[in-house]
Amino acid sequence: MANHSEMKVSHKDKSHSKIAALLSVLFMGLGQIYNKQYWKGISWAIFELIVLIFAVRPIISGVHGLITLGEQPQVRQRGRIIEQGDHSILLMAEGLMMVILLLIILAIYYLSVRDAYFVGKLRELGQPVSDFKTSIRNAWDTGYAYILIAPTATAMLLLTVFPLVFTALIAFTNFSSPNYLPPRALVDWVGIEQFLRLFTMESWRGTFLGVFSWTIIWAVLSTVLVVFAGLFVAVVLSQKIVKYRKFWRNVYIIPWAVPGFVSILIFRNMYNGQFGVINEMLRTVGLNPIPWLSDPMWAKVAVLLTNLWLGFPFWMALFTAVLTTISKELYEAAEVDGATIVQQFRKITFPIVMVAATPLMVFTFAFNFNQLTFIYLMTEGGPTNANYNYAGHTDILLSWIFKMTLDNGQYAIASAVALVVFLIIAGFAYFNLRNTKALKGDV
Repeated sequence: MANHSEMKVSHKDKSHSKIAALLSVLFMGLGQIYNKQYWKGISWAIFELIVLIFAVRPIISGVHGLITLGEQPQVRQRGRIIEQGDHSILLMAEGLMMVILLLIILAIYYLSVRDAYFVGKLRELGQPVSDFKTSIRNAWDTGYAYILIAPTATAMLLLTVFPLVFTALIAFTNFSSPNYLPPRALVDWVGIEQFLRLFTMESWRGTFLGVFSWTIIWAVLSTVLVVFAGLFVAVVLSQKIVKYRKFWRNVYIIPWAVPGFVSILIFRNMYNGQFGVINEMLRTVGLNPIPWLSDPMWAKVAVLLTNLWLGFPFWMALFTAVLTTISKELYEAAEVDGATIVQQFRKITFPIVMVAATPLMVFTFAFNFNQLTFIYLMTEGGPTNANYNYAGHTDILLSWIFKMTLDNGQYAIASAVALVVFLIIAGFAYFNLRNTKALKGDV
């Protein structure tokens, strides 16, 4: 009988973790109370009571609004609003916030169950259970790093993740002018209809492929030109035969020191076909003026040249700093072996500077891929292309999205394009950064 009783006690002792976890699943804090951590259990229980009293109804209402996007349209009689109705986009935003809040609550709920389970495990092993003060101290010590990054993580969630998910959700609706603009009309979920329009309808597909191809060309050329122009100037100015090198470096840094907004507007006036300085100079030497901003090809040349002027000083400064870190003994040994200047550059200088430059080139490509400000100030996407929907010859994907939203109210398909752009850039950046030696610690 005694052995049987000891076996029953032993079996019971081994079930503390499961019982505590199950009790915490039923109601937060019950598992902690079962584990004789009364103050901790009361704290968890108070949290769940607050959630049940203040958060359940808003969460249910928000999720319902997110699913339906409104049920009561605006009612008008003789141009007057009789009943305001539901605003689908506001309901979507509120619903998304409630979903995020629900996920946070579920994560805290999981931590409560997990805590009860592991404390139960300690009881099964015969180890002492911490009191409330000790638990708080341990949580502070082990979670100190998480507490420090919590404000930044919260800001990232609200300012980056939330807008990104919200934009993605709009891509699956029919939110567009003139028929589906709230509060006058309700917005509906339409699934992948916008993506089908983008890739199957001739007008939209032609516009997307045309703008996308120019965006790739623009991003690649604008990146490569500024990088190699900066490298060329930095290498030339590093040669001993060049005098007054500090003076020349200061001169070349001026385009970067001047605000880009001002420089772009100055170049736009210089490229003007009627009174621009560049065409006046061409007329002076007997050459025909060039339609810089009215001809598709010359407009693209103009934006690339202007970006080159604005961008190469940064890379010149970067490469100048990198060149100073290269040991002179490498070049002296190369000279002894009979290497020419070109061979020294190809075998020594270029591989070393590219290790530092490659990660920045990836980011520069991504930046230029989304360079809305420069394109809009320089050409506003022009000249006009009659075969495109809401886009011109120099429009990149982001400026096209800008026009579709602010100028034409095509929010749904613009969000679909934005989602495609995000996936392209994220995939490109992820692939390149994973394969960049400078970011893997390999040199």
